[in-house]
Amino acid sequence: MTNTLTDRAGLARAITLIESTREDHQREAQALITSLLPKTGNSIRIGITGVPGVGKSTFIEALGMHVINQGHKVAVLAIDPSSSKTGGSILGDKTRMGELAQHESAYIRPSPTSGSLGGVARRTREAMLLCEAAGYDVILVETVGVGQSEIEVADMVDMFVLLLLPGSGDELQGIKKGIVELADLIVVNKADGDLAAQAKRVRTDYAAALRMLRPHPNPLPEGEGIMGQWQPTAITCSALENRGVNEVWTKVEEFRAAMQKSGELDTNRSHQAKAWMWKEIRETLLARFSQHPEVQSRIAEKERKVEAGEHSPTEAAMGLIEVFFSPTKGDESA
Repeated sequence: MTNTLTDRAGLARAITLIESTREDHQREAQALITSLLPKTGNSIRIGITGVPGVGKSTFIEALGMHVINQGHKVAVLAIDPSSSKTGGSILGDKTRMGELAQHESAYIRPSPTSGSLGGVARRTREAMLLCEAAGYDVILVETVGVGQSEIEVADMVDMFVLLLLPGSGDELQGIKKGIVELADLIVVNKADGDLAAQAKRVRTDYAAALRMLRPHPNPLPEGEGIMGQWQPTAITCSALENRGVNEVWTKVEEFRAAMQKSGELDTNRSHQAKAWMWKEIRETLLARFSQHPEVQSRIAEKERKVEAGEHSPTEAAMGLIEVFFSPTKGDESA
């Protein structure tokens, strides 16, 4: 399969393999990832988020086409919300990005979250590596919405971009302070027509907010760095009219150059890889715990006793954990 990653169909099959929950598929997938590691790491990884209606798909298509025209190959990993009841997902990003989806230098992969913690598809990190090995040097990760998923995505990309709508400049549009603090670049989209003036006011307000929320040890002009460090900033853009998209990409290039110069790009990726390892440990242990036959046979009774006040939640949890680690001994507190 390694030799077929340059073909979009082959890349799609490889990502499907890593998303499989079958143990034999996972062994094959991890062997594939390990063999491809020397070919990874040569992209700029960008997380993109914003409230519903901000125009993420239009923005990503406009940015993707601009980047392709600069000679790059673009992969879009769109984290799709899964149904909590059926596990199904919308998977409509290819229809919303029709021009980009058809371009030979682009690859779009909608991936359902399937109940993964944080609202981010569990195998998004591996998918990024596969895309890099396939020659895509710009990776765009679109998130479900504003919330826990943003924190998850920020921990797996190089640059985090927050899209905002033009609106009242004296409020943060319901955006949590923590999300703004994560942003390396804020883009006020839909800065066109009657909203152009509002967009400029919002940009000014958020640029000031970034200076307060993420102060640099040395005062710097917006978007500039000293000794390679980056000062977050805010700009305006109209993805619909394709205005300001080139400035967004210029900021991305400036960000990457600054982070490479300071060594922060490599340092951040090393920290992310270690955090990824521990996340895998937690999620794998939780999955195996939940699937353990003895644990499954006792969960309903434990829940009943907790609800009835016969056991404390901690006592019940410790009893199930004891069953998981010592199944032959049994749970004496049942």
